[in-house]
Amino acid sequence: MTTTMPPDVAENLIAFRAALAAVVPPKHPADLLIATWNLRALGDLTAKWHAEPGDTPKRDWYSLACIAAVVACFDVIAVQEVRRNTTALQFLLELLGDDWRVVVSDVTEGGPGNGERLTFLYDSTRVQPSGLVGEIVLPAQVEGPAEQFARTPYAASFVRGSAEFTLTTVHVIWGADPTARLPEITAFAEWMRAWADRTDRWNQNLLVLGDFNLDRIGDPLFEAFVSTGLWPPTELNDIPRTVFDNDTSRHFYDQIAWFSDPDGKSLLTSLTYTLRAGSFDFLPHLLGSLTRTEVSWRISDHFPLWVEFQLAP
Repeated sequence: MTTTMPPDVAENLIAFRAALAAVVPPKHPADLLIATWNLRALGDLTAKWHAEPGDTPKRDWYSLACIAAVVACFDVIAVQEVRRNTTALQFLLELLGDDWRVVVSDVTEGGPGNGERLTFLYDSTRVQPSGLVGEIVLPAQVEGPAEQFARTPYAASFVRGSAEFTLTTVHVIWGADPTARLPEITAFAEWMRAWADRTDRWNQNLLVLGDFNLDRIGDPLFEAFVSTGLWPPTELNDIPRTVFDNDTSRHFYDQIAWFSDPDGKSLLTSLTYTLRAGSFDFLPHLLGSLTRTEVSWRISDHFPLWVEFQLAP
């Protein structure tokens, strides 16, 4: 940090962290906390604690401090919508401190790529990379090259205690016509299933997480997502994903899932799901004078989503 945090920001952050602690479990030696968060257009940053009406972008140091408070709750978090400009990402790492590291993809070029990177932030005192980093590229077909993902999915493996696990994050293309998302979701689910069925290294404890732009449970998009055995925890079924969700408009965009067998038994090893998972609705706890849209450009239009695992002894 190159400037002193104002007293009002420090006071607000204390209350904000207390609200987080009431929702997200604390870190323990025998657990693992994994999260995902679409951080709307995380690119440039206004270099002051409070952005003023004429400032662009609206995301300021205070907003990043709130984001850092959320990220710090977890061992590793997948972040979508990090942009080509990494000013805000670098400042976020500075706020998190020296123990935090980042693994980040290059930008997927082209219009559908939207100048976005896929990113993992991790607490190096709790998890370490175990070697694998890669992007999912669909193989060519007999008739020619396959159409690739709009934003190339990104995978990285980590280890904590006795558990090695691989996270693959994705931001499925959005469109007004939901059927346009179906090919990407189907291709991703099929690719992950084929990966899980291999006998090679780095195919155990596969988890997928990110923004899949799923509309609702039971529709063709959600059915394609779970068709190959991916299991999203039921504890995440009824919680809002975005700041714009309400009782009549509920989406299932963001997901965390892993594979189960035909009887519903988890295929994870050395990791036991604790039945604790959720999101964090930050709206009641900050920037109360702003509209939801205004908050979405400072923090995000999505809520963070998390799950907790227990490590095998």
